[in-house]
Amino acid sequence: MSRLVPPHGGKGLVECLLKGAELQAALKKAEGLKKVVISDRVKGDCIMLGIGGFSPLNGFMGKADWKSVCEKMTLTNGTFWPVPVVCDTNEAVKAGEEVALVGAKGTIYAIMKVEEVYELTEAEKKWECEMVFKGNGDDSQKFWDVALDDHPGVQMVMKQGKYNIAGPVQVLSEGDYRKDFPGVYKTPAEIRAEMDAKGWAKVAALQLRNPMHRSHEYLAKIAVEVCDGVVIHSLIGNLKPGDIPADVRVKCIQKLIDLYFVPANVINAGYPLDMRYAGPREALLHATFRQNYGINNLLVGRDHAGVGDFYTLFEAQEIFDKIPVSADPAKNLLCQPMKIDWTFYCYKCDGMASMRTCPHTKEDRVILSGTKLRKALSEGEPVADHFGRDEVLDILREYYAGLTEKVEVKMQKAAAGTAMK
Repeated sequence: MSRLVPPHGGKGLVECLLKGAELQAALKKAEGLKKVVISDRVKGDCIMLGIGGFSPLNGFMGKADWKSVCEKMTLTNGTFWPVPVVCDTNEAVKAGEEVALVGAKGTIYAIMKVEEVYELTEAEKKWECEMVFKGNGDDSQKFWDVALDDHPGVQMVMKQGKYNIAGPVQVLSEGDYRKDFPGVYKTPAEIRAEMDAKGWAKVAALQLRNPMHRSHEYLAKIAVEVCDGVVIHSLIGNLKPGDIPADVRVKCIQKLIDLYFVPANVINAGYPLDMRYAGPREALLHATFRQNYGINNLLVGRDHAGVGDFYTLFEAQEIFDKIPVSADPAKNLLCQPMKIDWTFYCYKCDGMASMRTCPHTKEDRVILSGTKLRKALSEGEPVADHFGRDEVLDILREYYAGLTEKVEVKMQKAAAGTAMK
């Protein structure tokens, strides 16, 4: 009997991925269907629908669910869901058609039974951006003064195709993730089985899109101390230009686990989404799909899933206290945040600490952030002592030395430490 948290939505794992004879028949059928080319973001969402990561969803959202999620953070049936999951296209598609969803390289990812086709005007797209990406920040005018140039999630929405097509999907491919990330790419069912075998019940996830520095390591070890184990769960989909690719990050994580953790208490895993950079709303999405993976705690530190200076330091923690609650427990978010204050290395404390435990000043502290690390490495600058483990920094320096083109890394206030008192 599993002791893990149940999947979100009360329907168990809703897995849309076909296998065996069903898959072969569907692949043959898909060849004769109208082809709809999908973006990388939609591809990742499609795979998550396939493996049960987006339970209880079984397809892409219609307009009523899109509107309800943006406005209320629930589906129209009252089930909690924080971020729209939509399939956009410029193709002329009709409700009632079956179409094949195809990646940019020709891989057929799914068959969709199109139940609804709806157009989002520019004003509606802007409304979605304000509801999902603006957070508690400045007024709308200030948001739009910078969002189109500096917020990759906003850019993604505003560049969407003319139509959204909605309906249930039969997923036919997990892409190349199993081949490219053997032993790391794992479905919710696979991670649940691994944790059940360990006898885990209380589990925390560390969300990662950067290589692990000392602050990440500290957060993971806090979780190991108070939970049965921790899943270091890194994004292996696409990131914005200048971020470090997944294969390098996975290599860094494994090196840290091998040398600085008790391996029995840690699972190194990856999931196939692209980052949306939605800050607080994305933190909620991270918790929602982690529940499907059997995880009941999400480590949430400073500026979780943020970008630039769009969100306040702990807005991603605060939003968990504001989410809707249904009378039906199955419709509620059961994965809870493990809120951790700003962490750093303190010379006077002679170790890792946080704002809650360290009485010293910022002059005594090494401010740790993925952005700061990327900027130093990309510009060939020295990395401060105690910022990262030497074995990890060696892997990253080798990666940066091999780059022929480099992207400027912009520093936000939190990453630079200017917001610290």
